[in-house]
Amino acid sequence: MTMKTSDAGLFALALHEGIVPAPYKDSVGVLTYGIGHTLGAGYPDPAKMQRGMPTNLDAALRDVFDLFRRDVAKYEAAVNRAVKVPVTQAQFDALVSFHYNTGAIGRASLVKRLNAGDVAGAAAGFMAWKKPPEIIPRRKAEQELFAKGVYPKGLVTVWQVSGAGRVIWKPARRLDMQQVLDLLRGAHVSETPVSVTRPAHQVNAEAPKRPAQRTSTPKPSPIKETAKTAAGGGVGAAVVLAVLAFWQDVAQGWNDFWVWVFSGFGL
Repeated sequence: MTMKTSDAGLFALALHEGIVPAPYKDSVGVLTYGIGHTLGAGYPDPAKMQRGMPTNLDAALRDVFDLFRRDVAKYEAAVNRAVKVPVTQAQFDALVSFHYNTGAIGRASLVKRLNAGDVAGAAAGFMAWKKPPEIIPRRKAEQELFAKGVYPKGLVTVWQVSGAGRVIWKPARRLDMQQVLDLLRGAHVSETPVSVTRPAHQVNAEAPKRPAQRTSTPKPSPIKETAKTAAGGGVGAAVVLAVLAFWQDVAQGWNDFWVWVFSGFGL
């Protein structure tokens, strides 16, 4: 029987990924859009999409979720092909989330264990994919969903993004489960966006640094994990690039701030 991701599973996936409504560079410089969409998932190519925070966030979110529905369908199909034994809805949802992030459903040892009837071994196998370290909370959540049927809770954050493809760690909106499901069904979600129409230099001036984030408000998911990172490679580069990106954001933010100040006083 062909399975589909449940509503709770779709919300959990959006919660893990976060939403950025324009192209941005992830921690190793891969252009990403929306809810974790990269060129690896197919059309459209984030490199060819319009940059910067959209002025109409409602319309942008409808586009994001339209693409999300199509992407999820591809990953669901791959999980259905890879899994040869009956699974519960929670187990299927956990596997879709895992595959959406890693792209490894066809080669992961946890699937081999599952198909061999070793459910406990399959659950343990989620933690073989825990690099970079930022992905560990997600892996643990997927493992708990697979083993115990416990879905994560919280609000999905829509993050602001600059025209240079840098995420501004300031929420434009937060969505609860019903709002996420409404957007998935193509409905209009009436909520006033936060600071989405101001000029980019004003937004950056107010956020020259990345504030610490609450555990209930996850940042966009780290890089799409690959076999290389799962085996321990590529993490050093990710850390270096993340640090460089941080200081670039700080410098750009202060530069934009002073440009705004001087322009405001006619200097």
